[in-house]
Amino acid sequence: MGKSWKNAGKVEKAQQKGQIFTKLAREIAVAAKAGGPDPNANARLRMAIDAAKKVSCPNDTIDRAIKKGAGLLDDGKIIEELTYEGYGPHGVGVIVECQTDNKHRTAPDMRHAFKSHEGNMGESGSVAWMFDRVGLIEGTKEGTFDPDEEAIEAGANEVSVDEGTYEFFTSADDLDAVREALTKRGWKITTGELSYKAKNITELSDEQRKDVEEFLNYLDDMDDTHRVHATI
Repeated sequence: MGKSWKNAGKVEKAQQKGQIFTKLAREIAVAAKAGGPDPNANARLRMAIDAAKKVSCPNDTIDRAIKKGAGLLDDGKIIEELTYEGYGPHGVGVIVECQTDNKHRTAPDMRHAFKSHEGNMGESGSVAWMFDRVGLIEGTKEGTFDPDEEAIEAGANEVSVDEGTYEFFTSADDLDAVREALTKRGWKITTGELSYKAKNITELSDEQRKDVEEFLNYLDDMDDTHRVHATI
């Protein structure tokens, strides 16, 4: 889902710039708007708050974001979730999910990002056919267990591991049910969201992969970017 191309230390790098706090606050606001301001009744909000606290995001920033999303704080800005698609270098399909308070800024910035890296931003649906819409659940569990058995028992379609964190893929409709089943089986869930999974991987040489990784990292560092998905 993109983690393989991220540079080591990206969280620390972003935190130094303060950028990570802004992105986390936007996700908290969007989650609060979508499911309400109570984290006990809003799984997406609860995970967003946990992620913010993990990198020492100030409580004032978290509280303000919750109030903003719940409509209790009117600063005149509305955060929208937007999706952009296109081809990156060497024909790699790319989907970028954004959270922005100014779509008139985000669209030109995104178009420039593609163009300046020998890519081409397309219309809606131009590369979506290269991906499946899936549920993605990330989590950890202590003790000894068989991850394939855990996936089967919880109703997930697939499971993989990345640096100690397990990724479970489900159908989009089964996301909530599988997340609840994993929680009951002792999993600590850190991510539970709709995502994109590449149907086929674009074949690249080592040199081509460097070009693509440079582009994907550039996208990931943009202020309005929330998630980046690519066919690598």
